Amino acid sequence: MSALSEKADSPLKKKPPSWSDIWLRNTKPLKHVVFTMPLQSLSPKDPKSQSIIPTFANIDRTLLLSDELLLQILSKLPHLQRNPNSLVCKRWLNLQGRLIRSLKILDWDFLESGRLFTRFPNLTHVDLLNGCLLSPRDSGILLTHRLASMQMGSGFCSNRKFLEEDLLPVEAVDKGLQALANGCPNLRRLVVINASELGLLTVAEECLTVQELELHKCNDNVLRGIAACENLQIVKLVANVDGLYSSSVTDIGLTIVAQGCKRLVRLELSGCEGSFDGIKAIGQCCLMLEELTICDHKMDDGWLAGLSYCENLKTLKLLSCKRIDRSPGRDEYLGFCPALERLHLQKCLLRSNKSVRALFRVCEAVREIVIQDCWGLNNDMFRFASVCSSLVPVNMA
Repeated sequence: MSALSEKADSPLKKKPPSWSDIWLRNTKPLKHVVFTMPLQSLSPKDPKSQSIIPTFANIDRTLLLSDELLLQILSKLPHLQRNPNSLVCKRWLNLQGRLIRSLKILDWDFLESGRLFTRFPNLTHVDLLNGCLLSPRDSGILLTHRLASMQMGSGFCSNRKFLEEDLLPVEAVDKGLQALANGCPNLRRLVVINASELGLLTVAEECLTVQELELHKCNDNVLRGIAACENLQIVKLVANVDGLYSSSVTDIGLTIVAQGCKRLVRLELSGCEGSFDGIKAIGQCCLMLEELTICDHKMDDGWLAGLSYCENLKTLKLLSCKRIDRSPGRDEYLGFCPALERLHLQKCLLRSNKSVRALFRVCEAVREIVIQDCWGLNNDMFRFASVCSSLVPVNMA
């Protein structure tokens, strides 16, 4: 027994473990290996295919849209959202510029350098008034007028003409108009100051679609340039503005406009001189004229009688007039406007009974009279309105 136990306890007699025993003794690691191998074998071996999914989320999907389609989408957005949209990327910035149709130029170099047409290639309405002003950019004094706003230095005189002394030279304005005519062939509306006849002729030759023109500081010679704009329908002439600048438009200039712009529908004369002959020429030549506005006029006595030649005139507006007509003439020579419907008087001095009586006589076919912020009225003047047989109640403000 002792011998058997001695043999059983002897380490020399123990059977060494085989590789199969070791392999099968613990199957947990084996299962881990077996389950891990298929997962590793299913993973892609191409490194390029691994980056498809994570980078697809960073792709700008609007690149798949054409410029025309994206322009239609951007055009449907509210106007308040257009400026933030232009900050998204350069492509959106360029596309947003193509949607802009109207622009007010503040920096003249932006026009002369040609950057204006690269940034906004489809402009149809351009306002050059503020861009023609030479004013210090770092000044804290701001001069505001209903026509323009400008910064000014502290060393100014009370009797100086602000805009007249701070305007670009005529040559520089004409050069800018030439660049504008070449870059904006579809121009329809233009506002400019201190231009010459040659500059306006360039616009008339290159921009055949111009329909609205606003000229500041113009004179008779300048108006020869707009006679070549055959499609003009709306014209505003500002000759003289007290305290800002001075110029002169007489019967000669009014006749030039009448003979050259026969398709006029709306005409505004501000600070213009003239007389019966100029108003008569407008009435005889501009047969489509429906609205006439006269602001702060400097016309000679007797001009009211010329309104009777405006046979299709529907609206007459008198604004900021210190006088109407001191000597309108006899009633039988005044005539009247047969198609006139509305008469607007705003900020006018109406102290002369003779002038107001003649005005109502010319406007006897009117149906509506609006009197706003006028002074000098009395009871007799309302009695003069009785000649207007088709008049509805007068509106006063």
